[in-house]
Amino acid sequence: MELPKFLLGDNTDFPDDIFVIHLDYPRFIINLANDEVEILEEPEDLDENELSQEMEGLIEEANDFYDREISKYDA
Repeated sequence: MELPKFLLGDNTDFPDDIFVIHLDYPRFIINLANDEVEILEEPEDLDENELSQEMEGLIEEANDFYDREISKYDA
């Protein structure tokens, strides 16, 4: 089965939070309400600087994904 790169996550226990789940390596969840990131697996092949750069790009992609998905509901 082919999985998407990102998924939206929702939970009624956290009504003000917006979660985007990144399913590719490195897997993480970002809460767009406060930009908190939970890395689900520590990348072993990246040093701290590389990880920081990689995460910066992925977080931007996660925000773009969310905006794109929400725009489909607004149409």
